[in-house]
Amino acid sequence: MIYEIALLPVHKERIESFKRAFASVEPLLKRATGYGGHMLAKGIETPRVLNLIVRWRSLEDHKSFEASEDHQVFMTGLEEYFSEEPQVYHIEGAAFAVGNAAF
Repeated sequence: MIYEIALLPVHKERIESFKRAFASVEPLLKRATGYGGHMLAKGIETPRVLNLIVRWRSLEDHKSFEASEDHQVFMTGLEEYFSEEPQVYHIEGAAFAVGNAAF
């Protein structure tokens, strides 16, 4: 299992409309082969940067999605909101370990 971490810098006045646009293209991501879930969250220190974390079965599955027409439509639906080029990287790993901390 791998995680794709995409740092998505969005024009600050367009964050809410970006979230609506993301919701409209989200089904394209969810139907991708090897997709295992995702989270979209605003940064605390950098609230204009949204963090998209996607769990993939393999790096090959993610690369296959990136080469697909669905990915092209996905990105076309979002690119007008970016204030600069998104940064994407990958990490390997399993699920989070559960600790004894009480929240």
